[in-house]
Amino acid sequence: MMAFRDGKRIIHLSNDGIETGIQFFAGFFVTKDGSYHLVAVAVHIIMNRQLYGGEGMDGEGIIQLLKGRIPKVLGSEDFREYAILVPLMEVNGETHILFEVRSYKMRRQPGEICFPGGRIDKGDKDASSAAIRETSEELGINQDLITDIHPLDYLVSPFGTIIYPFAGRLNVEQKDLQPNGDEVEEVFTSPIKVLQEKEPELYDIKFSVQPEANFPYKQIPGGENYDWQARSVKEHFYYYEDKVIWGLTARVLHHFINIVSNKKSK
Repeated sequence: MMAFRDGKRIIHLSNDGIETGIQFFAGFFVTKDGSYHLVAVAVHIIMNRQLYGGEGMDGEGIIQLLKGRIPKVLGSEDFREYAILVPLMEVNGETHILFEVRSYKMRRQPGEICFPGGRIDKGDKDASSAAIRETSEELGINQDLITDIHPLDYLVSPFGTIIYPFAGRLNVEQKDLQPNGDEVEEVFTSPIKVLQEKEPELYDIKFSVQPEANFPYKQIPGGENYDWQARSVKEHFYYYEDKVIWGLTARVLHHFINIVSNKKSK
């Protein structure tokens, strides 16, 4: 039997009533005034008796749970997800990359150089849709002017974010852009060939491991002398005229330049 009491569900199943498929249970709903209402509920049981009961999991049951599963980044449900676009546009018959300078009104990273993009919303169909939407909003152009969207390698940062970069065309002239002043201070472009001729400067940023005060050192081999294998990341710096492109933007730019130049990323 299945019963509902004051909005809290209690399920009682008979020992021989658990089978894969659709199972019907009779039950009742108890309102706060004490009245009873008979209900019938259909429950789709996705686990067989061996998986649900006290007899433990068997090999076949485990395989059934794993069958058809699509892998993802472990723990990604706790990550913030963003999508960005490397925008390509034609300037005087030459292909350029467009960059934004973040508005000085912004709380985070004002004045820094970036690509259009932002957080993936629930209403976005997928990451590429988010990149198109954000680019449209930030540059003040219709989404149908943003075409030929193709994915680059996505990036999982050590700070709880996943970034999905794309490259695509802006079928508009720079003079027709209407950047959103709340987010964009200015835009500029650089010929791809100029960036291809430059090798970025690389600098190491080292991360240290600092366990919390009550970390159970006694439970791990080596105790407080455990070798944590702290890692470092390389920060890329590009310079174009009076602009400094660094951080995530430079890293994605370097990745893109290597793809179009048929080079391996460093």
